[in-house]
Amino acid sequence: MTVQPIRLFNDPVLRTVTEPVTAFDRELRRLVRSLQLTLRAGAGRAGLAAPQIGVPLRVLAYELDGRSGHLVNPRLEPSARTVTADEACLSAPGLWWPLERSYMVTARGRDMFGKPVTVRAIGLLARVLQHEADHLDGVLFSDRLPEEERDRFLKNVPF
Repeated sequence: MTVQPIRLFNDPVLRTVTEPVTAFDRELRRLVRSLQLTLRAGAGRAGLAAPQIGVPLRVLAYELDGRSGHLVNPRLEPSARTVTADEACLSAPGLWWPLERSYMVTARGRDMFGKPVTVRAIGLLARVLQHEADHLDGVLFSDRLPEEERDRFLKNVPF
């Protein structure tokens, strides 16, 4: 288990729809620990999805405001209430952009041992979970921006 390099915005792995995890084994536990170590390795990091370290599996990790954990094969149930706030991505360092997301989500999945997990989140943690779940579907947060904003965002991507 080591800190992994984070894949940048132009890396094709970030556009890959990930595969569901079917084996809750030692390899999965290594992946979860690598996600957690990589997440904790940098200031200001709140969430990380497996594709961001080059692994096309449905796994994400989060750590924010004293809450930390991971979800394997997550399914999100967003609320109808939305809020617009600045959002960033570790794969596009230094860029923050306003984006509308659901204010609350219930995320259901499994832990690294296969046990059911439910995370109810509001505010920033809800945003983080939505952002990371998007990565599992090959969706970048810029894809959710209105076309004009997306074009402006992409002009600011330095790579």
